[in-house]
Amino acid sequence: MGDGALSVWEKSSTARVVPPARPRKLAKVPFAELADGRLQGVVSSGSDIGRVYVSSVAAGTYAFACSTNNNRPCGGARGMFCKHIQTLVSEAVLQYGVERVARYLKVEIPEGDAGTQSLTAAMTASCPVPGDSSAAAQVFSRFLRQLAYLELAPITAPVPEMQWFPPTRTVA
Repeated sequence: MGDGALSVWEKSSTARVVPPARPRKLAKVPFAELADGRLQGVVSSGSDIGRVYVSSVAAGTYAFACSTNNNRPCGGARGMFCKHIQTLVSEAVLQYGVERVARYLKVEIPEGDAGTQSLTAAMTASCPVPGDSSAAAQVFSRFLRQLAYLELAPITAPVPEMQWFPPTRTVA
């Protein structure tokens, strides 16, 4: 995608807008991000509609953490990736593409074998250890902040909290 395909807004913003690799369903993983040296996100519980899990995998070491929204540890994340972490990885691959996720997490996957299973297999082959789950509160807070924007009425006026973009022209 060259500069000719970018809108005026995208050219003037400080953060590049990257379209998703493929559409994904937000019911399973409503929030996934590559940030703070981790793949991290919020994963819905399969058994309880009122429960979500905050899961993460660290880049390079693949140390993983998974806990509920009220800071209780995930019962399935005992010495290996639980289903929430596996779901987070597969949804991140849908959102960002397997190459970008692998590059961010520093995973070497065999050439020509660019799938979610090969990405997860490469990480689990290194025998990752459970990591620190202290970042779960920050991840969940960012998720809630993102949800708050969905409650705003559609307007064309600037939203003060989203004014991190530089102005496109100066006012005299």
